Amino acid sequence: MKFSTRARYGLRAMVDLAQNYTPNEPIALVRVAEREGISEGYLEQLVTFLRKGGLVRSVRGAQGGYLLTREPARITVGEVIRCLEGALGPTDCVSEDDPESCVRADTCPTRIMWERIRDSIAHVLDSTTLEDLCQEAEKIRLSREANMYYI
Repeated sequence: MKFSTRARYGLRAMVDLAQNYTPNEPIALVRVAEREGISEGYLEQLVTFLRKGGLVRSVRGAQGGYLLTREPARITVGEVIRCLEGALGPTDCVSEDDPESCVRADTCPTRIMWERIRDSIAHVLDSTTLEDLCQEAEKIRLSREANMYYI
């Protein structure tokens, strides 16, 4: 299953918001765009989906920007991906939206494999939070810093 740039960039933006998360202190989208190397225009489009999905909220004004609607530990990657991409499914016949849409569902020998793939992907995405990804990013940062001393 291949995720679009919408999912990849949107998740990066959400991780950036999580890494810089302080309740009631919005983060300017231009800062996220700079740190993540994503055009501000495209990021604005992505944030529209995330806002409509209830994952971020906007704050207007000079000190405005965007905030996560919940703590990073309470937002799963699965929520972010579904908000940006829609229902998960490696094929239309096993999409989370309408898993019974396939007319061959009762006789298809490959359906069980597609369901297992969908369920495995969903399990990984739904059991990983933004906080988990922030912790991974910190491990990578610390590892890079440690390696710099040995060069």
